[in-house]
Amino acid sequence: MRLSRLARGLLATITLAVLLAIYLPLVVVLVNSFSTSTSLTWPPPGFTLEWWVKAFASAGALAAVLTSVQVALAATVISLVLGTLASMALQRFEFFGREAVSLLVILPIALPGIITGIALNNAFRTILGVQLSILTVIVAHATFCIVTVFNNVIARLRRLGTSYEDASADLGAGVWTTFRLITFPQLRSALFAGGLLAFALSFDEIIVTTFTAGSSVKTLPLWILDNLFRPNQAPVVNVIAVVLVFVSIVPIYIAQRIAGTEKVIR
Repeated sequence: MRLSRLARGLLATITLAVLLAIYLPLVVVLVNSFSTSTSLTWPPPGFTLEWWVKAFASAGALAAVLTSVQVALAATVISLVLGTLASMALQRFEFFGREAVSLLVILPIALPGIITGIALNNAFRTILGVQLSILTVIVAHATFCIVTVFNNVIARLRRLGTSYEDASADLGAGVWTTFRLITFPQLRSALFAGGLLAFALSFDEIIVTTFTAGSSVKTLPLWILDNLFRPNQAPVVNVIAVVLVFVSIVPIYIAQRIAGTEKVIR
């Protein structure tokens, strides 16, 4: 399709405007992390590295980072196991209600976070009688992280087909041997990409975490929210926010590169 010069210019202008609306606030946060001001003011009156030093020396921030990493790793492992099993069941087998089950697996990431958070809070505290803790946060994060693994794996399974698995079965290999030697090697990159996305999604999640974390649990997003309006804490929060942005970007970039360059054996 060939576009006129006017149409190309209009599309370029709209694209630039959208990108500026998305990323300009992030640039402001980055610049403010070096500001000499103790509040969120613009433009910065001066620049300093003081807040970066304080941020990396903050016991509360470091503890929150460790908690977020623990939650994200645990949620990612659960998501990899359950997401892979669900995708293989729904792609490799036909049964009554398969489409309904597929919808239920994907639904948690489509629902508003506040709805998921309220539902899980009621389930943990009212129905199950479980005290909110880091374990409830892990379970809550796994409910929507499963979707990223599920989508990556089921897309790969659809591209692979079953010819290699059928040949393996014809040669006498069992289900586990076929999975270990045939299926898993071809799913490895999809699992890696799905795991990276799940980790990034869990690491910076705040809405569901707010409803499922006990008073003793403080993830990094919760720590940022608690300290944002405290005196002299805004610059430190900016530093943590910048670090959080880069931590989130890296796994997403790697996952995108894997998904874009992987060649599937047919």
